[in-house]
Amino acid sequence: MSKNKILLVDDEEDILDLLEYNLEKEGYEVKRAADGLKALEIAKDFQPQMVLLDVMMPRLDGIETCRRMRQISALEETYIVFLTARSEEFSEIAAFEAGANDYLNKPIKPRALISRVNAYFKRENKQVQEQLMVSFANLIIDRSSYTVSKNDEKIILPKKEFELLYFLSLRPDVVFSREDLLKHIWGTDVYVVPRTVDVHVRKVREKIGEEFIVTVKGIGYKFCNP
Repeated sequence: MSKNKILLVDDEEDILDLLEYNLEKEGYEVKRAADGLKALEIAKDFQPQMVLLDVMMPRLDGIETCRRMRQISALEETYIVFLTARSEEFSEIAAFEAGANDYLNKPIKPRALISRVNAYFKRENKQVQEQLMVSFANLIIDRSSYTVSKNDEKIILPKKEFELLYFLSLRPDVVFSREDLLKHIWGTDVYVVPRTVDVHVRKVREKIGEEFIVTVKGIGYKFCNP
């Protein structure tokens, strides 16, 4: 099983050393950066599940770093926690508006931090395991093996068709525009026209049946459990 990945971002080397030591001891894969620009560079390739991010840093502060991270499609779901000194004139509202999920006050207490990080990943990993397989009356979508079966017959879908079906199936009756689906399935780093969504929906329908993905005229598509 691959390790959960955490990116540490702080301009104080002793804090990075302390956090890195304790997190690696817990079995996490850790990378570190001393400023926001370096953090963005590392995060694009590393794609951490969690970022512990200082607010006051040289070159690029934590608020702007967080905003830019949220613009990278691979980091949209990353859990971002701000590390803040009590003496800083820091607004919680600014943090959450930038896309943060939580914040911790300095000085950091290693045991408290580890407990919080462990609790997050335990909860997250449980949710991921529960969502690996989505089943309806006669349709099973298994993300662990990227397979779909209907009435016990296996159906082969190319990766993007599978991801489109899986994404919609996790949110029954929620309507998504073509632009939403392009963003979530293809990301913002590549140029794909909205017509691409229509083509993929048509191909999925040909393989699993017309009844599961419904067209909402003038808006987009939704998954229905017939």
